[in-house]
Amino acid sequence: MENTFENRFGMSESSMARLRKIRKAKDRMATASITIGGLSVVFSICLIFFYLLYEVMPLLMPASIRNEANLETTIPTETLYSVMEEQSQIGVSVNTDGSVEFYSSDTGNRLKKSRVISENITVVTSEAPSKQLFGLGTESGSVLLIKHEYRSTYDKDMQRTIHPSISYPYGEDAIELIEGGSISALAFRDGDSALSIAVLSSNNEVYLKRFEKKESFLSEGIELEEQDTIRLPTPSDKVDNILLSSDQRWLFLVEADKQVEVFDLNNSVDSMWIGVVPVVNNTVNDDIRITASGFLLGGISLLLGDNQGHISQWFMARDVNGHHSLKKIREFSLSDSPVTTVVSEHRRKGFVAGDAGGNIGLFNTTANNVALIQRVSESAIEHIVMSPRGDNIIVQSVGEPGILWNVSNEHPEVSFTSLWNEVWYENYDEPAYIWQSSSASNDFEPKFSVMPLTFGTMKAAFYAMLVAMPLAIGGAIYTAYFMAPALRTKVKPTIELMEAMPTVILGFLAGLWLAPLIEANLPGVVSLLVLTPILILLAAYLWSRLPREYRSRVPAGWEPVILMPVVIGAGALCMGSSSFLEDVFFSGDIRRWLTNDLGVDFDQRNSMVVGLAMGFAVIPTIYSITEDAIFAVPKNLTFGSLALGASPWQTLVRVILPTASPGIFSAVMIGLGRAVGETMIVLMATGNTPIMDMNIFEGLRTLSANISVEMPEAEVASSHYRILFLSGLVLFVFTFIVNTTGETVRQRLREKYGSL
Repeated sequence: MENTFENRFGMSESSMARLRKIRKAKDRMATASITIGGLSVVFSICLIFFYLLYEVMPLLMPASIRNEANLETTIPTETLYSVMEEQSQIGVSVNTDGSVEFYSSDTGNRLKKSRVISENITVVTSEAPSKQLFGLGTESGSVLLIKHEYRSTYDKDMQRTIHPSISYPYGEDAIELIEGGSISALAFRDGDSALSIAVLSSNNEVYLKRFEKKESFLSEGIELEEQDTIRLPTPSDKVDNILLSSDQRWLFLVEADKQVEVFDLNNSVDSMWIGVVPVVNNTVNDDIRITASGFLLGGISLLLGDNQGHISQWFMARDVNGHHSLKKIREFSLSDSPVTTVVSEHRRKGFVAGDAGGNIGLFNTTANNVALIQRVSESAIEHIVMSPRGDNIIVQSVGEPGILWNVSNEHPEVSFTSLWNEVWYENYDEPAYIWQSSSASNDFEPKFSVMPLTFGTMKAAFYAMLVAMPLAIGGAIYTAYFMAPALRTKVKPTIELMEAMPTVILGFLAGLWLAPLIEANLPGVVSLLVLTPILILLAAYLWSRLPREYRSRVPAGWEPVILMPVVIGAGALCMGSSSFLEDVFFSGDIRRWLTNDLGVDFDQRNSMVVGLAMGFAVIPTIYSITEDAIFAVPKNLTFGSLALGASPWQTLVRVILPTASPGIFSAVMIGLGRAVGETMIVLMATGNTPIMDMNIFEGLRTLSANISVEMPEAEVASSHYRILFLSGLVLFVFTFIVNTTGETVRQRLREKYGSL
């Protein structure tokens, strides 16, 4: 029996059984390997997604405060101003008797007290929340500028001790501003080249004194060159507070608990007055009054709190006629109780507010974000002292000791509004989509709008697909269906080889060669895009009119070779006549014509360059998949259609393309995903300007390019850092949606045309 089996199959039955076992083991190993590989891919993708989500989640976490310590003593009622130093260990307060007191922020116990002026102080103000310069207004009408400073020492156990002190940057003598009267309100700004001080007298008169700062010849210090004291026009009503902008131009008078009067200090005295702006709508409710006022970080925006528990932001903006006016930008609600104090953060565009109901709130203006509202006391909030880092605050209610609160508010400047909606930023005339993540100024307002980057990504992908789809799909159709097999074996590998070219090379060529070429020959490039199809159609028509004996000399499927001279000739003609076209139709300068006559801006590295370069990179992907899909259509379908009397074109449109449509659609989706995720070409071939303009001659910035440029410079765990990860998550989700949509449509197309 075994011999019979061996004679029939050429091997013994035992050898065959052993071969089956080996084959079965190989099948199991292959199945396991493929399964493990597939699961590994899915696991890796899920891991990437959850890691991106892990980095982004802190942006969504709410703010919180925690009771850190109860002060043993109360901030004295005679305290006019109080603030903490950088490490949140020492607080400093300025009292009405002219003394400056340093105290422990953990216990409230006095550490050091010194008298800085021999007379009583009526008002204290800070130059800016982030600076350590105080202005003290006295009952005799003078102003003294002092600065609180800190020096750290370490013992042998590396324990740090902070030593506070007071310095006088402009001398220990007070500056006389008002004769025979006390100062009721004070505002000053210390700039690089000038010092401005504005005061309000007890007679409701406003005086302005300016000093020009010059380097001393005898020392390394700064001398103040005094200028004349200016008396401003009489205020419209009783002044409650005066505020001076950081650029020393705008002076704001908060008057009668209901309005703000604005002066432009750059004008002469007679033309300083800008107008009076009612900041509360008393026509609706006569009981609304301003109860707190101050500046946001940067000295541009006013913060006005009222007795209805609202805090509004105002700043100067230009109208359509170019005139400046004070405009209300946004409003926050704390509670129904009157706002008693508003304190700006030292490093962010946020603030803390307290009210008469014992509530405090953490707000951010850029994000239009209410980070936290919490009741911390049964009585009215009297003082809020914020640390420079914004991680600690001392809150004191009326008649109660202060409480040190630890603040957890890592990313208040991030919200759905700031990321995806228009935001009205300081010094802008209207809301806008802006991406500007850093600046040299500490008072900078971060602008984290992701919309310009998302728009730039879609814009680059649109122009790339506009170039790639017609050429790739059209070329694939001709190669697979009409071209001679011998020519196809040369053309297809050549086009597919283009995909191996590194995109950094394409970006380099696009930025340094193609962009200047298009700029210098823009009329020729535009005419080339129009003239080439016309000449191809004309050449095809002329070819069809030739006698059959001439046309038969070219083998079937080799006609594209005839078009090569036509395309090359069209390019030479258009580029050679570019200067002539520019002189005749555009007065010798097409860029000036675009800007002046059409109002279209032109950048050398623009969307046209990106579309051509990235389209060139995407063409091989779409072409290869589309060509394979068309070529894979069974030949019996083609022959059957032709045998039934259909023309080759009818067969292509009604049989070949519907059958190959799942593959064609997949090719387009993969090409779109490639265009959306492309980095190096858009990084090198655009101006990287995050603007929202569909103009083909303007630059752009994409999400991927932005991540590549800014991630190396982003501070780890900062808002900027996490928003870059959010950009990556947006790209990931977009790619997932595109692929899912493509697969769904592909399956439906396959079900629909699979029966052909």
